[in-house]
Amino acid sequence: MSRPIAVRGRLALLLTTLLLGLSFTLAPAPPAHAEKTPHGHGHGLRPAAASTDTYWTPQRMREARPAAATKSAAMRRPATDATPPSHPFDGLPQVGTFFWTDGSNTGRFCGGTVVRSPHRDLVVSAAHCLRSPDPKRHLSFVPQYHDGLKPHGIYPVERLYLDQRYYDLGTDAGARWDYAVVRLGAREDGAEVEEVTGGFDLLPYPGYAHRNVRLIGYPGNKDTTHPKPLDCTSSTHRYTSTDPAAPGDFLEISCAGYIGGTSGGPFLVWDFTGYALIGVIGGYHTGGDFPDVSYSSYFTADTLALYLHAVHGDPPATPRQGVSTR
Repeated sequence: MSRPIAVRGRLALLLTTLLLGLSFTLAPAPPAHAEKTPHGHGHGLRPAAASTDTYWTPQRMREARPAAATKSAAMRRPATDATPPSHPFDGLPQVGTFFWTDGSNTGRFCGGTVVRSPHRDLVVSAAHCLRSPDPKRHLSFVPQYHDGLKPHGIYPVERLYLDQRYYDLGTDAGARWDYAVVRLGAREDGAEVEEVTGGFDLLPYPGYAHRNVRLIGYPGNKDTTHPKPLDCTSSTHRYTSTDPAAPGDFLEISCAGYIGGTSGGPFLVWDFTGYALIGVIGGYHTGGDFPDVSYSSYFTADTLALYLHAVHGDPPATPRQGVSTR
């Protein structure tokens, strides 16, 4: 059964926002975010918007090699019910993918969703997509990317916000915190991403059971095989992990063909103001082991706290020295 959107979801969001706002007023921020910085000043990740836009030509984007994928396209999980099919489409303005280069290779990897925010510059993705400290030059977000096109321009990544527990525990033990908030720089002409594309509400505590959830993902393959994102509508339910190395409760959805690379893609439910974001492909086994079943970490007050740190421009958490990045 789907949630009563207008009452439960919105009330939870309002109460959580008020409580977190009060906690920021009355108590000091945690050490990873202890010092405030003015909005708009990054940590060295941000390249010039003009050079980023110039670098990512249609040819470079089409030729971008995929990042390492974990889901196997050859494996199928036995299913008792028919798995809803996915189909390629031209995408939504609020949903896009990331591009990067390390100097010897280029990559298109993972999805992200523009969420509503005061500064109109935030995207939510999966933490495992962005956890690695390996240098990524020209790290950028391209909304509604398809067929080598950047219809709404390109936005340089300015800051990455991951929960400190995800850095410390890793992708399995920290699977409950497999989400990230990404702060973007403005487009070459000075426009912020949400001003151009619009955004969706970020909804914590959405419930697990939903009848109609839209799942969008960017397969991690070259454009010759997957030039467009995938779209599918299916139902979600609660999955409690049986893997002691990756504990937690997760959203589970069945949609065919979500191979490696689709991580970070949104779980969307229809709200009275439009779509709301209730999850991103990730969490349990970084999104699942099979292309026909995907997962998301469950959004809670921790998710909203991360969002608020990004809104406030707090220094992001970082990997601790001596802690494995695996």
